[in-house]
Amino acid sequence: MAQIINGKEVSATVKREVAEDTARLREEKGLKVGLAVVIVGNNPASRVYVNNKKKACEEVGFQSFEYALDENTTQEQLLDLVDVLNRDDRVNGILVQLPLPKHIDETAVINAISPEKDVDAFHPVNVGRIMIGNYSFLPCTPAGVMRLIESTCTDITGKQCVVIGRSNIVGKPQAMLLLQKNGTVTICHSKTKNLKEICLSADILVVAIGRAKFITGDMVKEGAVVIDVGMNRDENGKLCGDVDFESAEKKASYITPVPGGVGPMTISMLMKNTLTASKQQAGIE
Repeated sequence: MAQIINGKEVSATVKREVAEDTARLREEKGLKVGLAVVIVGNNPASRVYVNNKKKACEEVGFQSFEYALDENTTQEQLLDLVDVLNRDDRVNGILVQLPLPKHIDETAVINAISPEKDVDAFHPVNVGRIMIGNYSFLPCTPAGVMRLIESTCTDITGKQCVVIGRSNIVGKPQAMLLLQKNGTVTICHSKTKNLKEICLSADILVVAIGRAKFITGDMVKEGAVVIDVGMNRDENGKLCGDVDFESAEKKASYITPVPGGVGPMTISMLMKNTLTASKQQAGIE
């Protein structure tokens, strides 16, 4: 039976580290850290995420600036706000909550955020830096996954790593981070053939495809580390991941639960990115 990787505990550790560093820098350097979160419209899930981010800011000692815009906000109005936030010295990090209403071009908004304040690490400049291994910020979910793997004391060097999913937010950057830690990485997706055989080769299996309980125990190598990024509802309306936890737990050495695994890490890594941004903008190494 696998050991459960407790994302809540690891997340709490990260937030505690950020809070301690923030308090020290405020005392020694007079540094204040500020995160601006922009939400457009009334998407209930987005509202939950934004509230959680505000709460995390309070926990670690950041200033939190929320901009809640009407569903009918134009793209030009949103871009004007981003420009204002780019020039606001109180704001070290800017996060525009996705998804945006259909009449707004998400790419244009992401590209408008200053790379130095892009704490989601979605801007093409930051994506390029991740590709060459010379980055300041990492996308929050993949960074959280790496911290969870690290918590198991697993050495990634030389391991067969399989990432299921090729999104710009998780799959692609996740593969790059594993590669930078000297893993041998395979990226799988909806067109991949022989998926089961590939999964069975994985010492480290990261699943981010958005399909409930898609990966079953017979697809997991004995002793593998299994990281489930998915967040779905099963046939009974209960939260579940992309991995069938009950069957996979019998094969894995370590596994993340859903909820309580990767989810809590995303916001804690956002806090870490925002602190990094504030230090860089203040010229503090």
